[in-house]
Amino acid sequence: MPPLQDPWWRGATIYQIYPRSFADSNGDGIGDLPGITAHLDHIASLGVDAIWISPFFTSPMADFGYDVADYRDVDPIFGTLADFDALVARAHGLGLKVMIDMVFAHTSDAHPWFAQSRADKTNPYADWYVWRDANPDGTPPNNWQSVFGGPAWTWDARRQQYYMHQFLKEQPQLNGHNPAVQEACLDVLRFWLDRGVDGFRLDALNHAMFDPGFADNPVAADNGKPRTRPYDFQAKVNSMNHPDVVGFVERIAAVCQAAGATFTVAEIGGDDADPLMKAYTAGEGRLSSAYSFDFLYAERLTADLVARTQALWDGAPDADGRAQGWPSWAFENHDAPRHVSRWVGAEHRDAYARMTMALLMALRGNAFLYQGQELGLTQDDIPFHLLQDPEAIANWPLTLSRDGVRTPMPWQVQDEQGGFTGGTPWLPLSAENIARAVDRQEGDAQSQLAITRQIIALRRAHRALAVGAMEDLRVSGDLLTFTRREGGEAIACAFNLGGETVAHAAPSGQTLLALNGADAGHLPPYAAHFTLLA
Repeated sequence: MPPLQDPWWRGATIYQIYPRSFADSNGDGIGDLPGITAHLDHIASLGVDAIWISPFFTSPMADFGYDVADYRDVDPIFGTLADFDALVARAHGLGLKVMIDMVFAHTSDAHPWFAQSRADKTNPYADWYVWRDANPDGTPPNNWQSVFGGPAWTWDARRQQYYMHQFLKEQPQLNGHNPAVQEACLDVLRFWLDRGVDGFRLDALNHAMFDPGFADNPVAADNGKPRTRPYDFQAKVNSMNHPDVVGFVERIAAVCQAAGATFTVAEIGGDDADPLMKAYTAGEGRLSSAYSFDFLYAERLTADLVARTQALWDGAPDADGRAQGWPSWAFENHDAPRHVSRWVGAEHRDAYARMTMALLMALRGNAFLYQGQELGLTQDDIPFHLLQDPEAIANWPLTLSRDGVRTPMPWQVQDEQGGFTGGTPWLPLSAENIARAVDRQEGDAQSQLAITRQIIALRRAHRALAVGAMEDLRVSGDLLTFTRREGGEAIACAFNLGGETVAHAAPSGQTLLALNGADAGHLPPYAAHFTLLA
C-alpha cells in the first residue's frame, strides 16, 4: 500500500515482532524468521506501514539476542541470512517496510571484538571496550551500578582490570567514545542497508557513552517507589547520557540518509529522557524519531499524562531554531507489560483495548504496536520455575518479569500450543490468550482484531490523524479531548479514560468512530468518539 506522505515514516504505524515468540516454523519451540515470513499476510492485513524485528543476530542468548556476538549474521535458532533476505522480499512485496534493532551500547562477551580486547592492553581492540584498574583495595573503579543488579564492573583476570557493563556481565560496554568503534558500528548499518533494510531502532542509545572521568553517580532522591535494585539508588548522570552521543547520532543519520529516506528511531530510557529525545532528533541531520517510555512504564493511563506527553512534542523549534523531531508512542513492548493488564480491571479489558487502540492512533507521532496487541492479549503470569528473563530471576520477586509479555503469539484457538509451534514452546501460552487467537477473531466484526484494522484504516484515510497538528487539548477529570488538523481537514477526538459515563458535547460534523456505546452527547466508560468537523 502507498504511504500517506513523504517521508514514509512520518505518521507511520509500526508493528513490533519479538522473533522468539511470533511463529515457529521448525518445531523447536522458538520462533524464527521463516515463521515471520509465513505470517506477514496477517501483519499486512492490519494496514500497518512497517515491521520492526527485535534482535535475531548470532548470540549466546544471555539476554535473548540483545547480547550480540556477530552483527552481520543470523543466529541459527532464527534461520539464515537467506531466510532474512526472503523475509525482506516478502515484506516489500506486501508493501511493508522492514526495521531491525541495532545494539551499539554493548556486545556479547562472546563477540570476537571482546575476545581481542581482553587479551592484553596493547592490541588494536584494547580500547574498544571500557577497562579500568581496580582501586588500591581491589574494589571496582567507581560506584556505577548495572541495570540488572550489582556493580557495573566485572573483574577480568586476563587483563587484570575491570570491564564495564551497564546490563549483564555478559554484555560488556562498547567504548562509544572511540572513533574506531563508531566506524565499525556504521559499517554494520551499511551491511544491513545493502540487504534492503528500511530503518533501524537504536537500542539503549543514551547508554553508548559515559563520563570519561568516571566520576561516581550521586545518590538519587527518594521518589517513594520500591527500590528493587542497587541501580535504583543512583542518579545516573555520569554512567550514561553523555552529550557526545549527539555526534555519533549525526554520523548514524548521515549513513542512513545517504541510503535514502531510511527511518531511525532511538530508544532513550531513564529519568528525564525528553531533553535527550529532542537533542537526538533535532533538525535535519539527526535521527527521525525517538521512542517514548512515558506510557510503557506508567502505572496508570490518565488524561493528565496524555496531555503532558503531547505538550512536550508540540512541533515548536528549539532554542537554536532547529526543527523539533517527531515522536513515537507505544503502550507496550517486549520489555513493558501488556497495557490492558496494567491499567484496567479484567472485567473492562475488551472495551479498554478498543479505546486505547483509538487513542494510540490519534496521538501526534508514530504509533508502535507490539505483536498480539491487535488481539487484546493480556499479561501472562509465569511461575518462577519457568522464568527465562535474567533480570526477573536475579531480582525475584520485587520486579515484574518481562517474560509475561514475551509469551508466544496465539494463531489457532483449537491448537494446544496456539498454532505457535509443533513442539514445546520456550514460554507457556495461557488459556486466556489462546482464546484470543487470530483464527478465533477473524470474521468477527466486533473483535479487537477487526476494530484494530478499522482504526488503522481510519488513520490512513485521514492525514489529520496521521500527521496533523494537535490542537485544543483539554482535560476534565477522565475526559480527554483534542483536535487533529492538517490542511483543511480537522478531526475532533474524545476519550473517556475512566469507569463512569461522562457527558460530552461533540462538535457538529460527521461521526467517524464511536466505540463502546459513545454518541455525540455521552461517553460511557472507556469510550471514544471521533468527529470530522464540518
